[in-house]
Amino acid sequence: MKKEVFLKSISFIDLIKGLAFTLKTFLFTKPVTRRYPNKVKIYAQPGFRGLHALAKDEDGRMKCVGCGLCGAYCPSQCIHIYTTEGEDHKKVVDRYEVDVLRCIFCGFCVEACPFGAITLTEHYEYSAYKKEDFYMTKEKLLDNWDKYMSGEKGRRYFLDFWRPKSEDFTGYKGQAMFSKTKPKEKEQV
Repeated sequence: MKKEVFLKSISFIDLIKGLAFTLKTFLFTKPVTRRYPNKVKIYAQPGFRGLHALAKDEDGRMKCVGCGLCGAYCPSQCIHIYTTEGEDHKKVVDRYEVDVLRCIFCGFCVEACPFGAITLTEHYEYSAYKKEDFYMTKEKLLDNWDKYMSGEKGRRYFLDFWRPKSEDFTGYKGQAMFSKTKPKEKEQV
């Protein structure tokens, strides 16, 4: 047994087998490289959680009312909202900031928002050399909505990918309920 190990170490059989495999792969196998930015364009799947955006309504106004639920639900605490009291004692969102480098893209902020004000767009091609470029302000987030989610795409985004919705909060006949929800018929088993 020791003679076989000694002969293998002297003759470099394992090394020769490895080199033969490398040469065979190098010479006779076609490479699998995708020439990503130049020849092949890769599109994100629907529902992909990418760059953040603040949603706008049909009139072009920001949907966010400054309730702070998105920041409270965020496990990485990367969302910061600063509000003041405006006319008629309503909240006015002065600053809405997201630190993208701290974000884990879990989507809890989108699910927590009762107004559908924050989204994670399907845009994933963003890079920069400075940390400040990844600190999204209110203006940058509103611009992201205009670039990546405006129109029908933004409306479909909330309909297709985010829950809970109002139809999830229905009860059964005879169940104690809030006045605005409608009971549905109990299923027969």
